[in-house]
Amino acid sequence: MKKIIFLILFSAFIKVQSQNISVPTLKKHISYLASDILKGRGTSSEEEKKAAEYLANEFKKYGLKPGNKDSYLYAFNFKKNLDPHDTSTANVTERKGNDVIGFLDNKAPYTIVIGAHYDHLGLGHDKNSREANPEGKIHNGADDNASGTAGVLELANYFSNNKKTEKFNFLFMCYSGEELGLIGSKKWCEAPSYPLDKITYMINMDMIGRLNDSTKKLIVYGVGTSPVWVPILDSIKSNFSIKKDSAGIGPSDQTSFYLKNIPVLHFFTGQHEDYHKPSDDADKINYEGEAAVLEYIIRVVNATPQQEKLVFLKTRNPDTGGKSSFKVTMGVMPDYAYEGKGLRIDGVTDGKPAAAAGIQKGDVVVKMGNMEIKDIQAYMKALSEHKKGDTIPVKVLRDGKEVEVKVTF
Repeated sequence: MKKIIFLILFSAFIKVQSQNISVPTLKKHISYLASDILKGRGTSSEEEKKAAEYLANEFKKYGLKPGNKDSYLYAFNFKKNLDPHDTSTANVTERKGNDVIGFLDNKAPYTIVIGAHYDHLGLGHDKNSREANPEGKIHNGADDNASGTAGVLELANYFSNNKKTEKFNFLFMCYSGEELGLIGSKKWCEAPSYPLDKITYMINMDMIGRLNDSTKKLIVYGVGTSPVWVPILDSIKSNFSIKKDSAGIGPSDQTSFYLKNIPVLHFFTGQHEDYHKPSDDADKINYEGEAAVLEYIIRVVNATPQQEKLVFLKTRNPDTGGKSSFKVTMGVMPDYAYEGKGLRIDGVTDGKPAAAAGIQKGDVVVKMGNMEIKDIQAYMKALSEHKKGDTIPVKVLRDGKEVEVKVTF
């Protein structure tokens, strides 16, 4: 009997020792961030500011240094049309957001960014809900992306309290404005509070809270952005069914870093019916599954080469100009934070119509066929009017000069 008790206690001890992530703490973070109190954390809302204060206080509690001089907040302004289907300027408003950044200084030569967005759809006023009648309904966003934000907090807590001195520094970042077009991460990458050349890679977590216990499917994007990623992932034994995707560009914040030639990995447990609906609530989160994902990420970090910067590789990327049923695509990544007239190109996909026509990163599309392009909404409308095989003239501004090219879809 004594032997049995000893074995039970010993097994429990081993389990506790191997568990770096606290399930109760994950529940605490997600339950608050996805509570009705914060009304869906809409970008620029007072409730999003409360969420930012919560995150900053957690970073301070972990002993992290402020990531923006003497502040944990990185403030930015942007302009946004309240109706994404309106091509006029009548509904354009000036808005504000705050990224939240904590820095763990291990006196290492290079730094790892671990990030997630903490904003969500608020009360459904920004026309990006999948609910039939979303206005005034709280979109709590427990999976999207309180799960990723809680993951940042737990990894910050782990690495700041890890007895083993890491060979990297860490920037723990929570972004605002992702749901409106990756705005917070884009703004930071354009005017960083930390040198980009000191960042070895970026890990992004968006919707990591709904692991399917049957399939154990974990999707990892960005594995083609550095030659080390596939060998590292293949070397780590786990119960996950890992699906690898090479693309560096995708509809989340890793894209902003990839476009700055920084290797990225993006973790995702999959789409579900509650995505962008008021029903994405905390009681549907698989907390044990999320803890396992975070444990896996710790092992990935620990397996990366020590005290050296990862080699960056450019990948063939999907067109992420918007989720649509368009029959054609240009093959470009729009600059969602661009506030001028036209559509500024932030990336061009190899082998797609834009690349074949000679369109370049930094070009500003001002006309497609007979349609003037004032913004991304006009661009999307222009795309919808064409079919495969069409050839149209496209005018772009390049270094202040107008250039016309022929684009064949």
